[in-house]
Amino acid sequence: MISIRQDHRPPGQKVMNRNILVVSMVLASCTPTWLRADSPTFSGGVATIVYEKCAICHRPDSSGPFSLISYNDVFRRSATIKAVLEDKYMPPWKPIDHGLAFANNRSLTAMEEQTIKQWIDAGCPEGDSGKTPAPPKFPDGWSLGKPDMVVQMNGEFDVPADGPDIYRSFVFPLDLSDDKWVKAVELRPQAKSAVHHAIFYLDTNRAARKMDGADGKVGISGMGFLGSFGEQASKNESRQSVLAGVGTLLKRLRGGRQADADNAYSVNQQFNRGLGGYVPGTTPNFLPGDLAMALPKSSDIVMQTHFHPSGKPEKEKAELALYFADQPPSRPIVPIMVPPMFGFGSKLKVPAGEKHYRLFDSFTLPVDTQAIGVSGHAHYICREMKLTAKLPNGKSIVLLHIDDWDLDWQDRYMFKQPVDLPAGTVLTSQLIYDNSSDNPENPFDPPQEIRWGRGSNDEMGSVTLMAVATTQQDNARLQESLRQYFVESLVNRSSTDLIEMLMQLDNNRDGKLQPSEAPPRLDKRLFGFLDSNKDGALAAEELMPLMKLRDRFQVQGRNRLAPSQR
Repeated sequence: MISIRQDHRPPGQKVMNRNILVVSMVLASCTPTWLRADSPTFSGGVATIVYEKCAICHRPDSSGPFSLISYNDVFRRSATIKAVLEDKYMPPWKPIDHGLAFANNRSLTAMEEQTIKQWIDAGCPEGDSGKTPAPPKFPDGWSLGKPDMVVQMNGEFDVPADGPDIYRSFVFPLDLSDDKWVKAVELRPQAKSAVHHAIFYLDTNRAARKMDGADGKVGISGMGFLGSFGEQASKNESRQSVLAGVGTLLKRLRGGRQADADNAYSVNQQFNRGLGGYVPGTTPNFLPGDLAMALPKSSDIVMQTHFHPSGKPEKEKAELALYFADQPPSRPIVPIMVPPMFGFGSKLKVPAGEKHYRLFDSFTLPVDTQAIGVSGHAHYICREMKLTAKLPNGKSIVLLHIDDWDLDWQDRYMFKQPVDLPAGTVLTSQLIYDNSSDNPENPFDPPQEIRWGRGSNDEMGSVTLMAVATTQQDNARLQESLRQYFVESLVNRSSTDLIEMLMQLDNNRDGKLQPSEAPPRLDKRLFGFLDSNKDGALAAEELMPLMKLRDRFQVQGRNRLAPSQR
């Protein structure tokens, strides 16, 4: 009988006694995998994969819960690494490969994944430590060099050590004196271990400043900023008569004349005004060519942040670096959201127990465009989202397909090369929701009806394509077509539908719209006019007079049009 001494050092440091080596040579067919010469080693390939795909998050003072810089780091976590690979939880990359290449793809190739698993199964041999590549060096400063402007979020937010995930929006006041064009943004969070992801939005009318701290804490609770429509009535508007106030609001609720379409479309544009986002591990990049994102001088930036408590109290006082273009781009970036406004006009309502609720919409490109990036947004019960482009020649291109949507890992995906989409291309989005008890992400047990709403336990849904038109003239046509798409999908609805949509803003589910929940164009004067029982809130029936006025305005508008324009 051969006695083998147990040694608890990492396998690369094990001492082989002579008896073991003799037995290994004689019993070659029984040789343990970790002794075979063809097994991958840490120094012979595994280190390169880990450094390229893992270490950017899993390193000291970064967002990963542990470091993966040294051989011993990786060996100690090998069982965890294998488990998250088999579960497809890591690395955090959601798009399914349909042939389009994305920039900064964090996913592992099939060969890379096989190499790591084979290495772990072989006992994690280190190999020749002298041949291990040097660990990556991460810059202490900004990744893209010296920024043109660095701004800090307003106030400091306390992130608790434990408890449920937190969704909160924070204002970055800008006070720019001139319009700017943004080539890149880079976030430096202070609560690095707790920040799971962040998305940046423009607040072109600084409405978020008034919402900031409304609940006694720094920032805006939940996802409420997305439902604010980003606008507050100006001082001059607040002095207008009630009827004028009704007219102003109704311009945002009805179709018809071009001015009305412009007003309504501006609401959708507010939802579309994004500046990208932050996911730990993502390397910021400059937009290609002369492309840049508009940053009007009247704007602030709002950062919608997802915190995952890390086990220790942290404070968030994030900084945001902005990199400006020297001049406006030759072609503006046009966000195409399908359906518009995160599905607000779709009357999204998923019955309790429904396993396969489908939200479907499409938009036809009126001009030749180039797609440069894509992103999706939904909440917990969404399971799948897909954006497909069907070209006029019948060919279909899958621009984004995520079959295991996870709110915790939403990102913006930039194409490695622009994707040409000719005029007549049909963009079709499809989102699938599972509101059953079989869905482990369902926030309710037992399941209950979930409708469109701004809270994290409500739902939204859309896919947004970042595109550029070929010429300025084509850009104008694209914008006009998007206006009409928005008007037809949201504004030209029956009074009953519109009331139902407005009541979706009832965050606390008390059956009434509180002043803080109502669209900002519903200012105090108009709100008081509609509040017939003077209880400080609006029930659905109290919105009916508004709808009657809407119908009257529509009739008057049609009567003012020439017969050929009706």
